[in-house]
Amino acid sequence: MKVSFAATRPEGSYALAIPVWSEDQIADRLSGFDQAARELAVRAADAQRFEREAASIAESFINEGDRARRLLIAGLGGTRDDDALFEKVGGALTAKLLCSGETKLVIDLSGLNFDGNAAARFAFGAAARGWRYDIYRTKLGEKAKPTLQEIVVVGGDEGADGAWANRAALLEGISFTRELVTEPANVIYPASFVERARAALEPLGVEIEVLDEKQMADLGMFSLLGVSLGSAQPPRLLVMRWNGAGDANKRPVAFVGKGVTFDTGGISIKPAQGMEAMKWDMGGAGAVAGAMKALATRKAKANVVGICGLVENMPDGKAQRPGDIVKSMSGQTIEVINTDAEGRLVLADALTYVQRTYKPEVVIDLATLTGAMIISLGYEFAGMFTNDDNLAVQLADAGMKTGDKLWRLPMGEGYNKIMDSQIADMRNSAGREGGSITAACFLGRFIEEGTKWAHLDIAGTVWAEKPGNLWDKGATGFGVALLDRFIAANHEG
Repeated sequence: MKVSFAATRPEGSYALAIPVWSEDQIADRLSGFDQAARELAVRAADAQRFEREAASIAESFINEGDRARRLLIAGLGGTRDDDALFEKVGGALTAKLLCSGETKLVIDLSGLNFDGNAAARFAFGAAARGWRYDIYRTKLGEKAKPTLQEIVVVGGDEGADGAWANRAALLEGISFTRELVTEPANVIYPASFVERARAALEPLGVEIEVLDEKQMADLGMFSLLGVSLGSAQPPRLLVMRWNGAGDANKRPVAFVGKGVTFDTGGISIKPAQGMEAMKWDMGGAGAVAGAMKALATRKAKANVVGICGLVENMPDGKAQRPGDIVKSMSGQTIEVINTDAEGRLVLADALTYVQRTYKPEVVIDLATLTGAMIISLGYEFAGMFTNDDNLAVQLADAGMKTGDKLWRLPMGEGYNKIMDSQIADMRNSAGREGGSITAACFLGRFIEEGTKWAHLDIAGTVWAEKPGNLWDKGATGFGVALLDRFIAANHEG
């Protein structure tokens, strides 16, 4: 989607959007049109029961000169405390016009006293909502094909282009994540995930290192390797380093992503219905790769390392069994109760590796870890678990400002003891009760003393079965904006 900013409306054919606050009079916001056009737009809005709610739209066609102009009145609501309001409105406009036949949208903010940052936010929402991945669709009907190609925002101040540069970088990262998550498992598997990341990130200056099966075995990463035993696709540990702080010795922030490129459940096999969705069980790794792209694209002034544990979990004669015991890189032993509780086994070794290798100041892992999280929070929030209250505040704030919302859940010794095993240091599954919490406690056993850590269970947020403000059905790109904002607010400057 092409995005630009202008001081005045362009000439020619386009759809025009005019945002209005709840207290605004529509006729006043249309002062540039003649009386007949203003009256028609007001009557059309009334007929559509348009009450100026946030992201609501009233559509009409008015005469402007010698052409009929499609006019969209876009509601801004009545409150100014919604951190993601402008993105929502921009997204709603694109959703309305994406396959409408219109090729150009002009959003006119004149008279609203919005700055360049606000203009960039409207543009970001509009562009993000326009993302599609139709490469496998060979019989797409004409009316289902996207036509909208260009967004022009009018009325932002001179800072709009500068503000857009960072938003455009974020959009690049989100689009990359959506691509990885959308691709099927016969296209994205551990080795191909690595090559996609290499192609996208190395040209931006991100240093890539890849550990293969032998290298991981030499390090004692048998918790991760055990998950991959049943698959013909060999595992990989992908390391992405961005050194933007100007001081190579400054301790980095570490992002760790669960990258199960397909999850059958292994020997503890999942039901067949819905199993095709498990192509997105690498959503955590996808978010980490996308965040690294966003940070590198905008040249973030921070040192960040991204780690993706990449495996495929399949049932096979070589697959690990319930009851097996594996030894992790940390030296701790794990009784495998359920082979479908595999993500935590992958993360256990990835967490140990990043702490021992890079000594990070902060570690944040992202994983589509538990179905229990969807039962707890549905599809609106991701779950957050952390050993540091200040880190919880920083992440929650970043989530509210980006729309990647987080809700903190408890941890504690009572939950942690549930993960004890009779014959090993711990077990990887302990039943349904508090399943997301006990999974977080399991991961917490691999966090070394003095490391600030947060675990984000994003099982309900990486994929959407209905359209949202910034996405159509499918991959949402959840986590990229959150991590980018967290770095910008707390680790740059």
